[in-house]
Amino acid sequence: MRVVVKIGTSSITTSEGNINSSAVSALCDEVATLRKLNHEVLIVTSGAVAGGVAALKLSQRPTDMLTLQALAAAGQSRLMQEYNVQLDRHQLVSAQVLLVPNDFIDRDQYLHARQTLVRLLELGCVPVINENDAIASDEIRFGDNDRIAALVAHSVSADVLILLTDLKGLFTADPSVDSKATFIETVEADDELLSVRAGSSINTRGSGGMASKLAAARIASWSGVRTVIASAKRPNVVIDALNKVADAGTQFLPRKRELTARKLWIAFAAQPTGSVTVDEGARDALIQKTVSLLHAGVTEVTGDFDIGDTIEVKDNRGVVFARGMSGVTAMQAGASSGRHSRDLADGVAQEVIHRDDLVVLIG
Repeated sequence: MRVVVKIGTSSITTSEGNINSSAVSALCDEVATLRKLNHEVLIVTSGAVAGGVAALKLSQRPTDMLTLQALAAAGQSRLMQEYNVQLDRHQLVSAQVLLVPNDFIDRDQYLHARQTLVRLLELGCVPVINENDAIASDEIRFGDNDRIAALVAHSVSADVLILLTDLKGLFTADPSVDSKATFIETVEADDELLSVRAGSSINTRGSGGMASKLAAARIASWSGVRTVIASAKRPNVVIDALNKVADAGTQFLPRKRELTARKLWIAFAAQPTGSVTVDEGARDALIQKTVSLLHAGVTEVTGDFDIGDTIEVKDNRGVVFARGMSGVTAMQAGASSGRHSRDLADGVAQEVIHRDDLVVLIG
């Protein structure tokens, strides 16, 4: 099997912010066990910024982007050093891969990144992946590695995505504040839990939280990838999660209807550059039928997008229910909104979004 394991900052660093060698060692021990069973493993790891804070002996984590980027550069090499040492014990070779959103947003770069990751696996390496915080701008960055892990799982056609965190999995409420919170063992592919709003991280060392993990599980589910949210502190957690051992985390089952790689890229990886709002009739048609979005159903256009850009589709309440690749420019869409195809100006495509380039995100 092909497995993607993501470990967050709070799970891989100590309370003082140092890289936790024991945590890295435990994870690499499990990776080695999986490799002996002929499984392929990719690690998505956080911890570079925290490692930089500790290395430079700062009393607290700064908040300005320039300093955080510098700290990521200082901490990333130390983070990789830990992985190199721990994987070397098992005669395994780690391979650092630093990704930025453009590696998923740009189609050509996305394919190139996928080919590189697959080739590393073919060579027997263990890819160790992180966001390239040292160069990612504040305007275009993921900010946590949960989404990156889900997109990586999709791009390499992983069988399982395991998200390691401080909790044993998903609960009905925050167990730190609600004593009646109960553990959720399994979430079905179309369960409403995949779209609920959960809490963000309140840990000063991390940037994710349960909300980002649920979003990642949703991406993975649409990719046909089983996802497990589990505690990094549980012994043999990765192996148990992979083998569906009871109580070894919350299992998120994959959807039976998988999207193509192209549509998954549109739905979850591409950066939207604008949006169109549609009337109720158009909304119902897009959700219930396999149709294109025509100008007649558009009531409002926002953003400055071009042909081929990814845009969001909203209903009249402002809820995004679909995404697609635009067949027209924002200017053309705005000028043609509400018009029937026979009334369009020469040279304007009849479809705002062709059905082959449209992904409905609900239902």
